[in-house]
Amino acid sequence: MFITFEGPDGAGKTSIIKRLKKKFEEAGERSIVFTREPGGSPIAEEIRNVTLDPKNTEMDAKTEALLIAAGRRQHIVEKILPALKEGKAVICDRFVDSCLVYQGYARGIGIEAVAEIKRFATEELEPDVTLYLDVPADIGLERIQKGKKNRQYDRLDQEKIEFHEKVREGYFILLEKNTDRMIKVDAGKSEDDVLADCWKILNDVIHNR
Repeated sequence: MFITFEGPDGAGKTSIIKRLKKKFEEAGERSIVFTREPGGSPIAEEIRNVTLDPKNTEMDAKTEALLIAAGRRQHIVEKILPALKEGKAVICDRFVDSCLVYQGYARGIGIEAVAEIKRFATEELEPDVTLYLDVPADIGLERIQKGKKNRQYDRLDQEKIEFHEKVREGYFILLEKNTDRMIKVDAGKSEDDVLADCWKILNDVIHNR
């Protein structure tokens, strides 16, 4: 089973996933692979560094989309597919939905144009379930500012609030189109409450589907 986490910047995905990983380990669950995008494998991580480097302010939107797609392809063949073929569950911090929203919708390339790039890179690999952690843009950016010391401050964090509001709008579009796959989680609640919600959903998904 392939499970992804999505959400605007500041939604708390990475923190929640780290805590979920610990809970699964404590429960004796060893058949789950945790990974992330951009990145997830050695070559893909190098591409991530270029893509998110705050110094690369001149990067073209299409260049950004193509770089992320290249990293995704390497990540898929090197890590995701081998794990799935071994019968493991894969939980990934971001996947294609992020590109559809960030580059396709917020950057203005077009969701369908980015979907074409996606199809070439993924060969139709799709998540079975996606947990979308939702938070208003202003709250997400406020969290980023407060947590600068504990997280990587990247190029996307430099964007104005209007960009992040469009990201959230884009996610709502995907939610409407993918009701069978995407589950909305209120990430405006306390981290403990969000963790409890995600833990319940994941256990149901992994053990009952």
